[in-house]
Amino acid sequence: MTDGWNWRQPQPPPPATSGAPAGSPWWSDALADPWRDPYAPAAVVVPTAPVSTGPQPEPVADPNAPRRSLAPIMLICLVTALLAGGLGGTLGYVFATHSGVGGGTQLGGAPLAAPSAAQRPPDSMAGVADQVMPSVVTVRVTGAIGSGFVVSPDGYVITNDHVVEGSDGTMSVSFSDGSSTSATVVGRDPESDIAVIKVAKKNLTVVRLGDSDSIAVGDPVLAFGSPLALVNTVTQGIVSALDRTIQAGDPGGTVRYYAAIQTDAAVNQGNSGGPLVDAAGRVVGVNSVIRSVGGSDTEAGNIGLAFAIPINQAKRVAKDIIDFGKARRTVIGAEVSTSGAGGSTGASGARLRSVGQGGPAAIAGLKSGDVITKIDGHPLEDGADLIALVRKYAPASVVAVEYRRGTKIQTASVTLAADAK
Repeated sequence: MTDGWNWRQPQPPPPATSGAPAGSPWWSDALADPWRDPYAPAAVVVPTAPVSTGPQPEPVADPNAPRRSLAPIMLICLVTALLAGGLGGTLGYVFATHSGVGGGTQLGGAPLAAPSAAQRPPDSMAGVADQVMPSVVTVRVTGAIGSGFVVSPDGYVITNDHVVEGSDGTMSVSFSDGSSTSATVVGRDPESDIAVIKVAKKNLTVVRLGDSDSIAVGDPVLAFGSPLALVNTVTQGIVSALDRTIQAGDPGGTVRYYAAIQTDAAVNQGNSGGPLVDAAGRVVGVNSVIRSVGGSDTEAGNIGLAFAIPINQAKRVAKDIIDFGKARRTVIGAEVSTSGAGGSTGASGARLRSVGQGGPAAIAGLKSGDVITKIDGHPLEDGADLIALVRKYAPASVVAVEYRRGTKIQTASVTLAADAK
């Protein structure tokens, strides 16, 4: 491109050479090369088959050869169409009935009846809950609420002592089916935190009682009750620890000692007195205490630390209350300090401040000043551990005791006894 100021007349083209027409832009052999000469005529050349030099026979059709019938092909097509139609109709019906469309509800008509409750195997958690729930009750006492469970067809119910503590002797009890009735206190044992009440109703569904000595850490459990007044509540967890010693009670009131089953099942206020149940539906504990970060009882809530009285202990205490009107308390026949560990050395254990003459400890050879470090293999931190573990056993039980006297470790067998009062 140029702006024209140095324009020059173009030079004429050089004369054409031989073999090419004048004015042709191609080289001398372009006329002989149809692929390079754009002015060459175009043609499509179809290669022909090689011609055979010998004679070729004409193909002859066999007049006797059988002709292929179309009947099998038509039959296959018909069967395939019928099968496809039947399968499509069946799948359409199944999808329609399961999704609730199609034949479920007609426009302007009444809906079909709701399906019955889903069935679960009896050994599933849902099956266990369905089995146990009719035996669980909600206990209402002067504005407070707790739980309990039926242990006899004629109306005896186990609950916590602290649930009925503020009662004037009567209370209201409701069942999982919504029915309610009155109940009266049969007896209480504040130190074990077990009470027995009796409802004014007969032919009740009774729980199955298990063996709390046969459970292990990691076993699945269900907690039943009415936490925060939410009746008919079930929560699931595992056994987190065994023989967890707990000292509880209000200042100036009754001090309660528990050698408890620890669980991480969600337990809150209102669960107290309800059953802790194993995977077979047997009661293994009575939900009683929770540990919380709350600053007061009204602020306490579940943090995965709940404690239940072993059912073997609760059953024994409840039977004493029903049979004798009060429970026998198991003792070792010695006084211990509960304010600290076992002595001035700071070592763990329960130091015996005094030993009762003729009592179980004295008969076993224990003396004042001895420090009990283990009972039946369970290590003791202080005197509260000893009290809680001793009360777990029935009177007349024989337990192995390891104790320290000075610098020497000794052992003894102690036959526990019932308190005289």
